[in-house]
Amino acid sequence: MTPITIAIVLLLLAICSLLYLRHWTVANHRRLPPGPRALPIIGNLHILGNFPHRTLCSLSKTYGPIMSIHLGKVLAIVVSSPEVAKQFLKTHDTTFAGRPRLQAADYFSYGRKSMGFSDYGPYWRGMRKLCAVELLSSTKIESFAGMRKEEVELAVQSLKEAAAAGEVVDVSAKGNALIESMTYRTVLGRSAKDDRFKLKHVIQEAFELVGAFNLSDYVPCIKALDLQGINRRSKAIFQVMDKILDTILDEHMKNVSDNHENQKDFVDVNADGLNENYNEEEL
Repeated sequence: MTPITIAIVLLLLAICSLLYLRHWTVANHRRLPPGPRALPIIGNLHILGNFPHRTLCSLSKTYGPIMSIHLGKVLAIVVSSPEVAKQFLKTHDTTFAGRPRLQAADYFSYGRKSMGFSDYGPYWRGMRKLCAVELLSSTKIESFAGMRKEEVELAVQSLKEAAAAGEVVDVSAKGNALIESMTYRTVLGRSAKDDRFKLKHVIQEAFELVGAFNLSDYVPCIKALDLQGINRRSKAIFQVMDKILDTILDEHMKNVSDNHENQKDFVDVNADGLNENYNEEEL
């Protein structure tokens, strides 16, 4: 490492320490559940180990059914009792209906605009209403019954052909392929075998990045360093995904403007919403 790099790292560590001390001072003035003592900057990350669920179970025996734990700068409350969990997840569910702020998810949710990563509020409720009424209603689901029947028949036929030829069949792979094909046709209105769009690999990579442990999510002051390369990879995969989705949306918008009477898939429904000029709370 060059002297300049070392100086930058030391400066960042100093800044992190100051931010942590400020955060720690504020935290000490709050009434928090008991929990293990946290270290500067990393909090309790060092004690989680390779099996965090086992560690948390062990800690709950010491600190009780409600305990606090510091994941870097992120304060988390761990609940290990069914009775207390009911209070969090049912009785006071809207109070605790927030979403984690993940660096990779910011890319793939277009700045926390997806229903899975947006905070609870008017926008999220509008998204849920749109899905419930336009996408997941019993009428809409029933409209795809013919497609599902067709895909299942094709899958069964392929199994019969494999059996007749005496081939070994990976049933799990066949099941995954069936679900993938039905999902493609329901959401995009096209077969999963459409070679123009290689979404499967992109989506798998996106899920891996969102689910990966990213130190920057817990120690924000080192985000700029991108020590694990997750930000760089997320940006690259997002650009590929965004280009594919733009192409798909443009095609569907053209179909809507041409008044095609084909069965509408999920993208068509959203395209209709764009043409009807819904505001943010409605769409």
